[in-house]
Amino acid sequence: MNVFFEESGSFKAGSVLSRQGDAFQVELPGGRRTKVRAKDVLIEFDKPSAAELMQQADAAAQEIDLDFLWECAPDDEFPFATLGAEYFGERFGSIERAALVLRMHGSPVYFRRKGRGMYQRAPQEQLKMALAGLERKRQQALVQAGYEDELKAGRLPEAFTGSKALALLTRPDKNTIEYKALEGAAAARGISQARLMLENGAIPSARALHEAKFLSEFFPHGTAFPPVTVGSLPEDLPEANLQAFSIDDITTTEIDDAFSVEHLADGRVRIGVHIAAPALGIQRGDEVDAIARTRLSTVYMPGDKITMLPDSVVEAFTLAEGGLRPALSLYVIVNRETQEIVASETRAERVFVKNNLRHNTLDELVTEEALAAGTGDYPHKDDIAVLWPFAQALFEKRQAARAGYGLRREVQRNTDFNFYVEGEHITITPRRRGSPLDTIVAELAILANSSWGAFLHDHGVPGIYRTQRAFGAPTGPKRTRMQTNAAPHEGLGVTQYAWSTSPLRRYVDLVNQWQLIACVQHGVTAKLAAPFKPKDADLFAVVQGFDDTYTAYADHQRRMEYFWCLRWLKQENRKQVVASVVKGDLVRLEEIPLLLHVPGLGVHARGTRLQMEVMSIDELTVEASVRLLHVLDAPTVTSGSEAEEADEGEEEIIDAPNESAEGEAEAQAEAEFDGNDAAAVKNDAESSDGADGAVTHQHIAEPGR
Repeated sequence: MNVFFEESGSFKAGSVLSRQGDAFQVELPGGRRTKVRAKDVLIEFDKPSAAELMQQADAAAQEIDLDFLWECAPDDEFPFATLGAEYFGERFGSIERAALVLRMHGSPVYFRRKGRGMYQRAPQEQLKMALAGLERKRQQALVQAGYEDELKAGRLPEAFTGSKALALLTRPDKNTIEYKALEGAAAARGISQARLMLENGAIPSARALHEAKFLSEFFPHGTAFPPVTVGSLPEDLPEANLQAFSIDDITTTEIDDAFSVEHLADGRVRIGVHIAAPALGIQRGDEVDAIARTRLSTVYMPGDKITMLPDSVVEAFTLAEGGLRPALSLYVIVNRETQEIVASETRAERVFVKNNLRHNTLDELVTEEALAAGTGDYPHKDDIAVLWPFAQALFEKRQAARAGYGLRREVQRNTDFNFYVEGEHITITPRRRGSPLDTIVAELAILANSSWGAFLHDHGVPGIYRTQRAFGAPTGPKRTRMQTNAAPHEGLGVTQYAWSTSPLRRYVDLVNQWQLIACVQHGVTAKLAAPFKPKDADLFAVVQGFDDTYTAYADHQRRMEYFWCLRWLKQENRKQVVASVVKGDLVRLEEIPLLLHVPGLGVHARGTRLQMEVMSIDELTVEASVRLLHVLDAPTVTSGSEAEEADEGEEEIIDAPNESAEGEAEAQAEAEFDGNDAAAVKNDAESSDGADGAVTHQHIAEPGR
């Protein structure tokens, strides 16, 4: 005897070996034996064999007309045998019985299972809706198959044009037929979805995809600003009797800092560091603050930027030339003979900015030699002649402090690069770093950040500090972090350091400026009037949110700089390049700021110049492959101490993308710590303005390093 039975939701047939009570010992066609309860047996039969029954029942089930079967079924629950006699008539044998069970069980749209061998037909309205749904799915499957065929053939379906293509790669709805077709086509081709879309012309370039991915994650609602109203300035804001000037790149529009020099009696000068003061017109919790706190920083990348503040706010507070601008000013009185600071003062005021000087036009004129000889003709020549020795003295003072922390002198890099993007064309030009103008801006900014950090601490007002201290021995690894209480920054050689000089571009600086203005306006009661009180939980939240976001922005900038370096190699059709060894298998190209790993490079001394062949460039994955052709020349052997210092300097630049003189000094100082904390250095670049198609930076590293 054979039985047709249900087991674990499926139907099987087998030969009965024995029976004990209400249980059968059954052998399946494949040889497996199983125990079947009598209540699970739907059909008992002698012929045909179990295997033949299943084969013939499957075929017969496909021939059953479901619509007619549904018409024959009663409204109430019924055993399958009842409907079988109605549908098949006299030829209702074991094969037909099994076929009927298989057909009804496999058609839940028509028949609902109500128990072993029991069914009920679906109500008519529900059946119509279910059939309509099945038809829609069938039509969608046909459309999906058509999309997939077109994509595999290298054609772009109409549904994939426009913004739809980028959306499928950045924020896809995986339930759509477009995504499923893309996924299937990419799998069939054996390539990534992004590469398939690029090859089919769905996205204009790899650059567009990289930018779209960043925007979808950090600016999902777009980069436009809602309408905002700029707050009014205090009516009693005094006016400074001086003429200030700024020093920036030609493309800078968010001008944060300016300087002034006043000659006093007894060989002294009053040097002013004037910082744009948006905190005078933005209140904590207002609509502009909400925008700034969401963005936390201006985003820079070659050829573009996304500002932290709306244009109307930037225009109201940037230190543009030719007018009175609100500023927070640090004044230091300096003995010109010793270059020592004898007094200092902080004021909130209006400052007249006479000139916006630009590196592009002055760097060749304002050299160390020209300053020593007093030659050249340029605006604020006498003021710069005063600031230059003062900046040198500040630098030397920091180096002495670094020595006290067990650190060597900072190693200056002499070459930087400017990126100029026009459409899809890139121009990368070298720029000298460590110039007198760079040093002046860097040292005065560090002075302001350090002095204002002490100013907050002395008033008992919390701020956001950047600290770097050794763990363990004085010469142990350094760790850079942000915190709300003052502590030394050993890398910079200062007792405390609070970012305060870029309030138009960094939210941390805006927060510190609010706190500083409270100190200026309220004196000893400042900690009661400051927007952020001691141990304010919201201040800790700002620190954490800024650190994470600023790191992500810096990673995107580095990735795009790396992308444009690769684009330059393709654009200039460079099949061979000259590079120098940084360390191990890491080399740096001479013409552009690009670092590459070269597997199998071999052992070469640091600084060895190599002729390299460019094997491949992939803008989509932002990767390049090069191989060594031959060694051009090896570096001159230096003494032990000099070699150590060179090593130190090279380590400093591997992961430090910097855009301004201040940022270069910060990152170089902060890079001198254990390599495992390389991420900290990436956060320390002082982002300079990159509007109108140009961004400057110091060095870039491979994505993910």
